[in-house]
Amino acid sequence: MARPPVIAVEKKTRIVLSVLAGEMTIAEAARREKVSEQSIGRWKADFLEAGRAGLAAGRSGPSTREQQLEAEVAELTQALGEAAVEIRVWKKSAEGRLDPLRTSR
Repeated sequence: MARPPVIAVEKKTRIVLSVLAGEMTIAEAARREKVSEQSIGRWKADFLEAGRAGLAAGRSGPSTREQQLEAEVAELTQALGEAAVEIRVWKKSAEGRLDPLRTSR
């Protein structure tokens, strides 16, 4: 038996929203799209869970991606500070070598 074609996310979203809005039942949607009722039920459950997780993330703090970016910013800021200190040390060292009054005889 051949595997059914993959349905685009946008189409799944439209189907789930139609079911949630009461425009059609899960059985009607399954017949119309030629997929199982279980598939549509799973799409609906996944959709609702993702929405719940999205709302919870908005309340609890920064997302994982935001945390990664903040860590990267902190790391780059530290590296920049260290480079600035090194530049100052090199400048001081170069000034000492180039100062005509400090040259050894």
